[in-house]
Amino acid sequence: MKETQDIRASHIAIAVLNGLLCFAAIFLNSVTIKALRKTLPLPKQLKTLLLSLTVSDLGVGVIVHPLYIAVNIMDFQQISHNGHTYEATKNAFLVAANLLLYASLFGVIALGADRFLAIHLHLRYQELATHRRVVALVILIWISSTTISLPRPWADMQIIFIAFAIINSSCLVIAALLYCKLYVTAKRHTKQITTQQGQDLGRKKKLLQNAATLTKSSTGTLFVYLALLICYLPNVCILVMYPILEQNTTIKTIQLYTVTLLFMNSSLNPLIYCWKMRHIRRAVMDILQNIMRNSNYQG
Repeated sequence: MKETQDIRASHIAIAVLNGLLCFAAIFLNSVTIKALRKTLPLPKQLKTLLLSLTVSDLGVGVIVHPLYIAVNIMDFQQISHNGHTYEATKNAFLVAANLLLYASLFGVIALGADRFLAIHLHLRYQELATHRRVVALVILIWISSTTISLPRPWADMQIIFIAFAIINSSCLVIAALLYCKLYVTAKRHTKQITTQQGQDLGRKKKLLQNAATLTKSSTGTLFVYLALLICYLPNVCILVMYPILEQNTTIKTIQLYTVTLLFMNSSLNPLIYCWKMRHIRRAVMDILQNIMRNSNYQG
């Protein structure tokens, strides 16, 4: 009896928390998308990847949070799990959540790869990493995410859990290796420019400015990865344990919160962009000031 009450209390808490995160994700990502479109100094490649990531985060706020709230309310009210409405809502939630979360996960990996190439290739970056190729990569990310998220009613649920755990773990490990390499390369690149002798002072100053800009954008994407790691890792652990402890009430309750933590990442990313990327921060501040002026004028 007590376990049932605890689970019902968790469903209420999760519904309230997701309601707050829903508004945060929609507002923050909507402002960020507008800011990115106005931010001219950002390279097109970086802007395209950030826009794709922000669109997936906005989708979490618009679609995934409301569906998760609906599923939790139905569970709280103990609506029959055999009902068509419950099954349809839960299936829609699972497809939308997997689609948008994998688009975010793959997007963060692509973002790290782009910044690594920008520093590693330096002058050849614009030649090889063209805007058209980045757009093609973004399209591939969304196609791959859609393919992974499609429902497979014929597959065993335990196999699906294990497959998702393997995919998520592999992506987190690949991203960790990539971002470590990115950080080391950025530091080495700046040090090489600083220690070079016999260069014209004006040219050296320009190279240092370019290196500083690349390092800042790389550091910003590193924080995006760290936020993703914190939000995704607990759920990966639950995915690994869930097939073994499927009937364990504690695991089921913890899973409710780890899923919410996954979605929280969509509200954190816009804050990181504003914190670590100066051009985006300025554009966001301008937008917020315009909103405040318009609201004061109408008032």
